[in-house]
Amino acid sequence: MQVIEAGNIARDYWKNMWARRELLYFLARKDLLVRYRQTLIGIGWVVIRPFLTMVVFTVIFGSIAKLDSQGLPYGFIVFAGVIPWYLFASTLTETSSCLLANAGLLTKVYFPRLIFPTTIFVTCLVDFLVSFVLLLCMMAWYQLPLSREIFYLPIFVLAPAFFALGLGMMMATLNVRYRDFQQLIPFILQLGIYISPVGYLNQTVPAHLEFWYSLNPMAGIINGFRWCLMPNSITPYWPGVAFSCVISVIILLLGIKVFRSAEARFADTI
Repeated sequence: MQVIEAGNIARDYWKNMWARRELLYFLARKDLLVRYRQTLIGIGWVVIRPFLTMVVFTVIFGSIAKLDSQGLPYGFIVFAGVIPWYLFASTLTETSSCLLANAGLLTKVYFPRLIFPTTIFVTCLVDFLVSFVLLLCMMAWYQLPLSREIFYLPIFVLAPAFFALGLGMMMATLNVRYRDFQQLIPFILQLGIYISPVGYLNQTVPAHLEFWYSLNPMAGIINGFRWCLMPNSITPYWPGVAFSCVISVIILLLGIKVFRSAEARFADTI
Protein backbone atom coordinates (compact mmCIF):
# COMPACT_ATOMS: atom_id res chain seq x y z
CA MET A 1 0.00 0.00 0.00
CA GLN A 2 1.30 3.44 -0.94
CA VAL A 3 1.46 5.98 1.87
CA ILE A 4 0.70 9.55 0.79
CA GLU A 5 2.23 12.35 2.82
CA ALA A 6 1.05 15.94 2.39
CA GLY A 7 4.57 17.33 2.25
CA ASN A 8 5.63 14.96 -0.49
CA ILE A 9 2.51 15.75 -2.50
CA ALA A 10 3.26 19.48 -2.51
CA ARG A 11 6.97 19.05 -3.13
CA ASP A 12 6.75 16.48 -5.93
CA TYR A 13 3.49 17.63 -7.50
CA TRP A 14 4.70 18.11 -11.08
CA LYS A 15 6.82 14.99 -10.85
CA ASN A 16 3.70 13.09 -9.80
CA MET A 17 1.81 14.58 -12.74
CA TRP A 18 4.43 13.24 -15.14
CA ALA A 19 4.53 9.85 -13.40
CA ARG A 20 0.77 9.51 -13.93
CA ARG A 21 0.79 10.48 -17.61
CA GLU A 22 -0.69 7.07 -18.47
CA LEU A 23 -3.76 7.99 -16.41
CA LEU A 24 -4.03 11.20 -18.43
CA TYR A 25 -3.87 9.17 -21.66
CA PHE A 26 -6.48 6.71 -20.36
CA LEU A 27 -8.93 9.44 -19.28
CA ALA A 28 -8.51 11.39 -22.52
CA ARG A 29 -9.02 8.24 -24.60
CA LYS A 30 -12.08 7.27 -22.54
CA ASP A 31 -13.64 10.72 -22.95
CA LEU A 32 -13.11 10.69 -26.71
CA LEU A 33 -14.56 7.20 -27.07
CA VAL A 34 -17.52 7.66 -24.73
CA ARG A 35 -18.51 11.24 -25.59
CA TYR A 36 -20.50 10.37 -28.72
CA ARG A 37 -21.26 6.70 -28.02
CA GLN A 38 -24.86 5.63 -28.75
CA THR A 39 -25.49 8.70 -30.89
CA LEU A 40 -26.70 8.49 -34.48
CA ILE A 41 -24.17 10.98 -35.83
CA GLY A 42 -21.24 10.23 -33.49
CA ILE A 43 -18.24 12.51 -33.84
CA GLY A 44 -20.16 14.45 -36.46
CA TRP A 45 -21.60 16.51 -33.60
CA VAL A 46 -18.18 18.18 -33.31
CA VAL A 47 -18.83 19.78 -36.70
CA ILE A 48 -22.63 20.01 -36.69
CA ARG A 49 -22.94 22.26 -33.63
CA PRO A 50 -20.60 25.03 -34.86
CA PHE A 51 -21.94 24.61 -38.41
CA LEU A 52 -25.55 25.20 -37.31
CA THR A 53 -24.43 28.20 -35.24
CA MET A 54 -22.70 29.53 -38.36
CA VAL A 55 -25.91 29.15 -40.40
CA VAL A 56 -28.03 31.00 -37.81
CA PHE A 57 -25.53 33.85 -37.37
CA THR A 58 -25.04 34.17 -41.14
CA VAL A 59 -28.77 34.60 -41.62
CA ILE A 60 -29.14 37.07 -38.73
CA PHE A 61 -26.05 39.23 -39.25
CA GLY A 62 -25.33 38.65 -42.94
CA SER A 63 -28.72 38.38 -44.62
CA ILE A 64 -31.00 40.34 -42.28
CA ALA A 65 -28.71 42.92 -40.64
CA LYS A 66 -26.46 43.02 -43.74
CA LEU A 67 -23.29 43.76 -41.79
CA ASP A 68 -20.07 44.45 -43.68
CA SER A 69 -18.01 41.34 -44.53
CA GLN A 70 -15.00 43.11 -46.10
CA GLY A 71 -15.75 41.34 -49.37
CA LEU A 72 -15.39 37.87 -47.80
CA PRO A 73 -18.03 35.09 -47.70
CA TYR A 74 -20.08 35.83 -44.60
CA GLY A 75 -20.45 32.16 -43.70
CA PHE A 76 -16.69 31.72 -43.63
CA ILE A 77 -16.23 34.80 -41.45
CA VAL A 78 -18.75 33.45 -38.94
CA PHE A 79 -17.29 29.94 -38.89
CA ALA A 80 -13.81 31.41 -38.28
CA GLY A 81 -15.29 33.05 -35.18
CA VAL A 82 -17.41 30.12 -34.07
CA ILE A 83 -14.72 27.46 -33.73
CA PRO A 84 -12.41 29.37 -31.33
CA TRP A 85 -15.54 30.33 -29.38
CA TYR A 86 -16.61 26.67 -29.15
CA LEU A 87 -13.11 25.72 -28.02
CA PHE A 88 -13.45 28.26 -25.20
CA ALA A 89 -17.05 27.32 -24.35
CA SER A 90 -16.55 23.54 -24.29
CA THR A 91 -13.32 23.81 -22.30
CA LEU A 92 -14.92 26.12 -19.74
CA THR A 93 -18.07 24.01 -19.39
CA GLU A 94 -16.27 20.70 -18.97
CA THR A 95 -13.50 22.03 -16.72
CA SER A 96 -15.95 23.71 -14.35
CA SER A 97 -17.73 20.39 -13.76
CA CYS A 98 -14.72 18.06 -13.95
CA LEU A 99 -14.54 17.41 -10.18
CA LEU A 100 -18.25 16.69 -9.78
CA ALA A 101 -18.24 14.48 -12.87
CA ASN A 102 -15.36 12.40 -11.47
CA ALA A 103 -16.42 12.38 -7.81
CA GLY A 104 -16.16 8.59 -7.58
CA LEU A 105 -12.57 8.51 -8.75
CA LEU A 106 -11.73 11.63 -6.74
CA THR A 107 -12.66 10.06 -3.41
CA LYS A 108 -11.02 6.68 -3.95
CA VAL A 109 -7.55 7.24 -5.44
CA TYR A 110 -4.89 9.89 -4.98
CA PHE A 111 -3.31 11.51 -8.02
CA PRO A 112 -2.70 15.16 -8.93
CA ARG A 113 -6.18 16.55 -9.56
CA LEU A 114 -4.85 18.79 -12.32
CA ILE A 115 -5.01 15.68 -14.48
CA PHE A 116 -8.75 16.32 -14.87
CA PRO A 117 -8.43 19.81 -16.45
CA THR A 118 -5.44 18.63 -18.50
CA THR A 119 -7.52 15.77 -19.89
CA ILE A 120 -10.25 18.23 -20.90
CA PHE A 121 -7.65 20.46 -22.55
CA VAL A 122 -6.50 17.52 -24.72
CA THR A 123 -9.97 16.30 -25.70
CA CYS A 124 -11.27 19.80 -26.52
CA LEU A 125 -8.22 20.43 -28.72
CA VAL A 126 -8.98 17.21 -30.61
CA ASP A 127 -12.57 18.41 -31.15
CA PHE A 128 -11.24 21.78 -32.32
CA LEU A 129 -8.92 20.15 -34.85
CA VAL A 130 -11.85 18.25 -36.40
CA SER A 131 -13.74 21.53 -36.87
CA PHE A 132 -10.60 23.24 -38.15
CA VAL A 133 -10.34 20.70 -40.97
CA LEU A 134 -13.80 21.83 -42.11
CA LEU A 135 -12.62 25.45 -41.93
CA LEU A 136 -9.70 24.62 -44.22
CA CYS A 137 -12.11 22.90 -46.61
CA MET A 138 -14.20 26.09 -46.67
CA MET A 139 -11.09 28.12 -47.51
CA ALA A 140 -10.39 25.78 -50.41
CA TRP A 141 -14.03 25.99 -51.58
CA TYR A 142 -13.99 29.80 -51.56
CA GLN A 143 -10.46 29.84 -53.04
CA LEU A 144 -9.02 31.80 -50.13
CA PRO A 145 -5.22 31.43 -50.07
CA LEU A 146 -3.22 30.58 -46.97
CA SER A 147 -0.70 33.22 -45.92
CA ARG A 148 2.41 33.11 -43.76
CA GLU A 149 0.43 34.67 -40.90
CA ILE A 150 -1.13 31.26 -40.35
CA PHE A 151 2.03 30.31 -38.39
CA TYR A 152 0.74 32.61 -35.62
CA LEU A 153 -2.45 30.55 -35.38
CA PRO A 154 -1.31 28.32 -32.45
CA ILE A 155 -1.22 31.45 -30.27
CA PHE A 156 -4.91 32.06 -30.91
CA VAL A 157 -5.77 28.40 -30.38
CA LEU A 158 -3.97 28.14 -27.04
CA ALA A 159 -5.22 31.53 -25.80
CA PRO A 160 -8.95 30.61 -25.60
CA ALA A 161 -8.08 27.18 -24.19
CA PHE A 162 -5.84 28.73 -21.50
CA PHE A 163 -8.44 31.39 -20.67
CA ALA A 164 -11.18 28.77 -20.35
CA LEU A 165 -8.99 26.41 -18.32
CA GLY A 166 -8.12 29.13 -15.82
CA LEU A 167 -11.74 30.24 -15.41
CA GLY A 168 -12.90 26.62 -15.37
CA MET A 169 -10.51 25.59 -12.59
CA MET A 170 -11.66 28.50 -10.43
CA MET A 171 -15.30 27.57 -11.09
CA ALA A 172 -14.60 23.89 -10.41
CA THR A 173 -13.06 24.80 -7.07
CA LEU A 174 -16.15 26.83 -6.14
CA ASN A 175 -18.52 24.14 -7.46
CA VAL A 176 -17.22 21.60 -4.99
CA ARG A 177 -18.61 23.68 -2.12
CA TYR A 178 -21.28 25.81 -3.79
CA ARG A 179 -23.15 24.03 -6.60
CA ASP A 180 -24.87 27.29 -7.59
CA PHE A 181 -21.86 28.37 -9.63
CA GLN A 182 -22.49 25.61 -12.15
CA GLN A 183 -25.76 27.31 -13.06
CA LEU A 184 -23.89 30.48 -14.08
CA ILE A 185 -21.91 28.88 -16.90
CA PRO A 186 -24.74 28.57 -19.48
CA PHE A 187 -25.80 32.18 -18.81
CA ILE A 188 -22.22 33.47 -19.18
CA LEU A 189 -21.76 31.60 -22.45
CA GLN A 190 -25.14 32.63 -23.84
CA LEU A 191 -24.35 36.28 -23.18
CA GLY A 192 -20.70 35.99 -24.21
CA ILE A 193 -21.34 34.68 -27.71
CA TYR A 194 -23.21 37.90 -28.56
CA ILE A 195 -20.82 40.37 -26.92
CA SER A 196 -17.88 38.65 -28.66
CA PRO A 197 -17.29 39.13 -32.42
CA VAL A 198 -18.45 35.63 -33.32
CA GLY A 199 -21.17 36.60 -35.78
CA TYR A 200 -19.63 39.85 -37.01
CA LEU A 201 -16.28 41.53 -37.63
CA ASN A 202 -14.61 43.80 -35.10
CA GLN A 203 -14.70 46.59 -37.74
CA THR A 204 -18.40 47.01 -36.99
CA VAL A 205 -17.58 48.23 -33.46
CA PRO A 206 -17.37 52.07 -33.36
CA ALA A 207 -13.80 53.34 -32.99
CA HIS A 208 -14.52 55.19 -29.75
CA LEU A 209 -15.77 51.95 -28.17
CA GLU A 210 -12.94 49.75 -29.41
CA PHE A 211 -10.87 49.99 -26.22
CA TRP A 212 -13.78 49.09 -23.96
CA TYR A 213 -14.87 46.31 -26.27
CA SER A 214 -11.36 44.82 -26.20
CA LEU A 215 -11.64 44.31 -22.42
CA ASN A 216 -13.52 41.16 -23.36
CA PRO A 217 -10.54 38.79 -23.87
CA MET A 218 -12.43 36.68 -26.41
CA ALA A 219 -12.77 39.71 -28.70
CA GLY A 220 -9.00 39.98 -29.24
CA ILE A 221 -8.62 36.20 -29.50
CA ILE A 222 -11.26 35.82 -32.20
CA ASN A 223 -9.96 38.85 -34.11
CA GLY A 224 -6.43 37.46 -33.99
CA PHE A 225 -7.64 34.05 -35.14
CA ARG A 226 -9.39 35.56 -38.16
CA TRP A 227 -6.37 37.73 -38.97
CA CYS A 228 -4.16 34.61 -39.20
CA LEU A 229 -6.46 33.28 -41.92
CA MET A 230 -7.35 36.54 -43.71
CA PRO A 231 -4.59 39.10 -42.97
CA ASN A 232 -5.38 41.22 -46.04
CA SER A 233 -9.02 41.71 -45.04
CA ILE A 234 -8.99 41.70 -41.24
CA THR A 235 -7.46 44.52 -39.20
CA PRO A 236 -7.49 43.65 -35.50
CA TYR A 237 -7.29 46.15 -32.68
CA TRP A 238 -3.75 45.13 -31.74
CA PRO A 239 -3.72 46.47 -28.15
CA GLY A 240 -6.80 44.32 -27.57
CA VAL A 241 -5.15 41.28 -29.12
CA ALA A 242 -2.08 41.71 -26.89
CA PHE A 243 -4.28 42.17 -23.82
CA SER A 244 -6.25 39.01 -24.63
CA CYS A 245 -3.12 36.87 -24.96
CA VAL A 246 -1.55 38.20 -21.76
CA ILE A 247 -4.72 37.95 -19.68
CA SER A 248 -5.28 34.37 -20.88
CA VAL A 249 -1.92 33.29 -19.45
CA ILE A 250 -2.54 35.23 -16.22
CA ILE A 251 -5.98 33.65 -15.75
CA LEU A 252 -4.50 30.19 -16.40
CA LEU A 253 -1.78 30.67 -13.77
CA LEU A 254 -4.29 32.10 -11.31
CA GLY A 255 -6.66 29.20 -11.95
CA ILE A 256 -3.89 26.67 -11.29
CA LYS A 257 -2.99 28.45 -8.04
CA VAL A 258 -6.61 28.53 -6.81
CA PHE A 259 -7.20 24.92 -7.86
CA ARG A 260 -4.07 23.62 -6.16
CA SER A 261 -4.65 25.62 -2.98
CA ALA A 262 -8.00 23.83 -2.47
CA GLU A 263 -7.00 20.45 -3.91
CA ALA A 264 -6.31 18.76 -0.58
CA ARG A 265 -9.92 19.41 0.52
CA PHE A 266 -11.71 18.26 -2.64
CA ALA A 267 -12.27 14.66 -1.51
CA ASP A 268 -13.63 15.72 1.90
CA THR A 269 -15.92 18.45 0.55
CA ILE A 270 -17.38 16.77 -2.50
